[in-house]
Amino acid sequence: MKIEEGYMPFKGYKTYYRIVGEKAPGKAPLLLIHGGPGSSHNYFELLDNYAETGRQLIMYDQVGCGKSSIPDDESIYVKETWAEELIALRRYLHLDEVHMLGQSWGGMLEMLYLTHYSQEGVKSVMIDGSPSSIKLWIAEQHRLIKYLSYEDRQAIAEAERTGDFSGPKYLAANDRYMERYCWDDPDENSSEPLRRPTNGKKASLIAEGPNEFTENGTISDFDVTDDLKNIHVPVLVTNGTDDLCTPLIAKTVYDHIPNAKWHLFANSRHLALLDQHDEFIGVLDHWLNEND
Repeated sequence: MKIEEGYMPFKGYKTYYRIVGEKAPGKAPLLLIHGGPGSSHNYFELLDNYAETGRQLIMYDQVGCGKSSIPDDESIYVKETWAEELIALRRYLHLDEVHMLGQSWGGMLEMLYLTHYSQEGVKSVMIDGSPSSIKLWIAEQHRLIKYLSYEDRQAIAEAERTGDFSGPKYLAANDRYMERYCWDDPDENSSEPLRRPTNGKKASLIAEGPNEFTENGTISDFDVTDDLKNIHVPVLVTNGTDDLCTPLIAKTVYDHIPNAKWHLFANSRHLALLDQHDEFIGVLDHWLNEND
């Protein structure tokens, strides 16, 4: 299978991109937008085989992540930068007609792009595990914390009270919280792309904050809920039953987008692509073919 890698110049930096497969008549490419801020395209390589259906896949590392530049200038790490990068990438790769799949923060970026920038040439959008409001996200994370053990709840509460997120009890509690609702830490048995570093710690800390329930970074005021009514392209909202993106968060997005559809993965955490790989591929394939 043909794989092309390259770099796009962007704001004096470089954005890494990876293209799998070739364009096929009647099948618009699928642009994959990773989460974080501070993750990378790595986990989207689990989709590589899907390109054998004739659907070209395009993935990239947002600036500050993965193989892209990691700027020292902290003012770069804002939502507007990543939206402008998405615009630039579509132009650079001539993605005049495209499907989009954004996971977690990637879905937030899609919502921002569609409501504040452009919907032109977007054939469909899949918003996978993404909130339209950080305020709601934080509230739901604190609800999920209540299902942890008393000791873990206390460790997290103390870390939040003091602002010290370095203690061993907090770190162990946060690990258990992430394993329950996000995904397992990769080990020697994990797929190679999942073991690869994302190089996004700086981006994550500046843009998001120290963890999923203490969102005090540059995107902490993110809320496009009231703007979602202006989206007129086909939208599929997805999440898992045991997801950081709870059904309430997903339903809030679904409820505000005209004619949106919603698929709930019954046995998944924050990455159904990993937890229910085959079902995820099936849902994705049906959705894209329906909207070509």
